[in-house]
Amino acid sequence: MKRTSLVVLIVCACFVSVAWGQQPTRQCTNNWSEFHRTNMQRWNPCEKLLNVKNVGNLSVKWTYNTLYYYVNTSPSVANGVAYIIADQMYALNARTGAELWSYPIGSYRYTSSPAVANGVVYVGSIDYNVYALNAKTGALLWSYTTRNAVASSPAVANGVVYVGSEDGTVYALNASTGATMWSYATGGNIDSSPAVANGVVYVGSRDKNVYALNANTGAKVWSYATGAAVYSSPAVANGVVYVGSADKNLYALNARAGAKLWSYRTGDEYGSSPAVANGVVYIGSGDAVMNGSVYALNARTGAKLWNYRTGAAVVSSPAVANGVVYIGAEAYDNHVYALSARTGTKLWSYQTGGGFNSSPAVVNGMVYVGSVDDNVYAFGLK
Repeated sequence: MKRTSLVVLIVCACFVSVAWGQQPTRQCTNNWSEFHRTNMQRWNPCEKLLNVKNVGNLSVKWTYNTLYYYVNTSPSVANGVAYIIADQMYALNARTGAELWSYPIGSYRYTSSPAVANGVVYVGSIDYNVYALNAKTGALLWSYTTRNAVASSPAVANGVVYVGSEDGTVYALNASTGATMWSYATGGNIDSSPAVANGVVYVGSRDKNVYALNANTGAKVWSYATGAAVYSSPAVANGVVYVGSADKNLYALNARAGAKLWSYRTGDEYGSSPAVANGVVYIGSGDAVMNGSVYALNARTGAKLWNYRTGAAVVSSPAVANGVVYIGAEAYDNHVYALSARTGTKLWSYQTGGGFNSSPAVVNGMVYVGSVDDNVYAFGLK
């Protein structure tokens, strides 16, 4: 009897460790290749080096200065290269920060983050274009012109690039040629970045709606009306779409039908986009003047598990890896944080000379993030 109890305890302990840390996965590729990290959840289940025990030893490994241009965009990291947008598209050695190439697109005031797929980097720009660049050389492969600036970050799936534009349209472009496969017009500008899951494209619009579109045809599957503009980018997990709205609510919607499952209200609008890992939704909020919070909510019920108060609004989107939540706070706080995914306890923080609109990427024991102080930061273990 005692032996059986001991075995049960060991099994339970292992389960808890897996639930809050890294879950096993097959053929796991440790890249952060687009804003959503291709799994549409801003969660890296492949990260093994950084964890709750050693993340407090993070230090700056390198910085890259963009010469007076804010780094508002979120890095993408693939195959040993970090891609970042400021006044130009930069490709940097992920270990050293050395510049490999750059391409002028003039997007520093907007927040489109690059997507890397099959040797190509896709990114939107303030000049109304979506660009496709050779990931190794930076050579232009094609560009596609919309009718306004492109702040939305592209998502790439099954040979198609999905991206929104400030002209209020969602575009589906052939990833190889840039040819239009379909487009769908909403009633407002699109800052939200599409999430693609199970043949459906999910995206928010300033017309207050969340849309679900057929990925092959662009036909509307459903839409859900919130109380204000939707800047937040959806996360999709286990048949549920999680997305924030400027009406101060985080919504959980049935991915198939669009029905509301639950909502959670905070003190300010959501510019941050949610991350989902191990049955928990993480998101940042403004909450109050000169204060912000990071929230952890039960993904099934919306019940609050914890929140961590920062010294400024949190529009940066969380990155989750191996039991740790990484996120930045805006000006007057100027910190990037590592929090326990289970408890919200601060494990580490670092202050720069500017706030964080950029959202972190966590890959191979390194944390990459941009700052309003014109730098890209790479943190690693001492």
